[in-house]
Amino acid sequence: MLTEDETDLYRGGEEPQKVAIIFAFCGVGYQGMQKNPGAKTIEGELEEALFHAGAVPESIRGKPKLYDFARSARTDKGVSAVGQVVSGRFNVDPPGFVDRLNSNLPNQIRIFGYKHVTPSFSSKKFCDRRRYVYLLPVFALDPISHRDREAVMASLGSGEVYVKCIACSERGRKIPESVILSNKSSALRAALKIEALSSDLASLSSVDVGVARIQEDSRKLNTSSSEKVKMAEAKSKFCYGEKEKERFSRILCCYVGSYNFHNFTTRMKADDPAAHRQIISFTADTVINLDGIDFIKCEVLGKSFMLHQIRKMMGLAVAIMRNCASESLIQTAFSKDVDITVPMAPEVGLYLEECFFTSYNKNFEDSHEKVSMEAYKEEAEAFKLKHIYSHIGATERRYGNMALWLHSLNHRNYPDLNFGSHGHNADQVLVDKKVDETHHEEDQVSL
Repeated sequence: MLTEDETDLYRGGEEPQKVAIIFAFCGVGYQGMQKNPGAKTIEGELEEALFHAGAVPESIRGKPKLYDFARSARTDKGVSAVGQVVSGRFNVDPPGFVDRLNSNLPNQIRIFGYKHVTPSFSSKKFCDRRRYVYLLPVFALDPISHRDREAVMASLGSGEVYVKCIACSERGRKIPESVILSNKSSALRAALKIEALSSDLASLSSVDVGVARIQEDSRKLNTSSSEKVKMAEAKSKFCYGEKEKERFSRILCCYVGSYNFHNFTTRMKADDPAAHRQIISFTADTVINLDGIDFIKCEVLGKSFMLHQIRKMMGLAVAIMRNCASESLIQTAFSKDVDITVPMAPEVGLYLEECFFTSYNKNFEDSHEKVSMEAYKEEAEAFKLKHIYSHIGATERRYGNMALWLHSLNHRNYPDLNFGSHGHNADQVLVDKKVDETHHEEDQVSL
């Protein structure tokens, strides 16, 4: 119960009610969920909507601690959510509270409903588990797709000719280097023409995102210019079949259990108890198509997650699938005595699927409403398809976030991928096959 002074803070003197609000949002354009001064955040939008909807009085506007505000999960910049839950003491009367909130929110933030909860309820403390989904393009697991410079050099040699990534060029993505063409063949010259770096990609100048040197040595390669063009334009035949799924699932299962994830976040010391997290399950069984691109639905269920943890888990798993690191590196990264830099996958494919309150629902099933997404499944699915899935698919097709990141996934940028290889050269880990030969090997290492 509130004190008399606290009750008077609310409009009309009505006593606020403790409720859990269930909602979804598309994170594009926002600097994450948590309110941050000077930044555009989901919480910032929600706080203002609560005020304008009459749920929070002017006297405590912008002071969430005074109305016991809590969130079930924090999300990074650009990350979305389908089943986010916040709680607090709000004035939900008169009827129409949800509509009033939605009328004060942008279309990419949608309130589904609310549940009356116990006075002690906190959506952060009472949340048992959280399930996130990362939509990973299938091509990301193909060792020859969007390869980095080192991979091409290892498989084709080195020289004075730069070849741009054909897949990226087809999407109109410019690469941050000019071509040095020493070959005299006009056919090859035309096929390997590279556009100059545009000003809008100047910020990527420090990252090798799309070029690779090919040695123009006819004596060693013994191949004609036309064959080189054919090789550069060859399309990958990679697919997420049973064999690939089995390997990728095995890699993801390495994360399942209770471990020290200090290498999978930022600003966290190995001896900090908060670095210990439990992963309950990590699966990748479903493939969906968005905007003409196949994505693997990677679902991870855990009690709680740290900043960037899931994106770094995905980043290392992709690196292993692309043969840039050994599977044993995951267990090595859990070691308290090991400090390595783990690659972090792009944020656009990640979203919070659902928050669970199993213990709370069981303990108060006779007196309070169940806090869950069950009543909003259809509405949540429609929002996900319209705002989140469409954004993920369109963004990858237009900007190629994952493709560009793959070009930077090498031992020069991430030398720790070769950690513990006992002096083996980094190039030896990479695929050393021609484009048109890689997928004809029955024992080809893949997903």
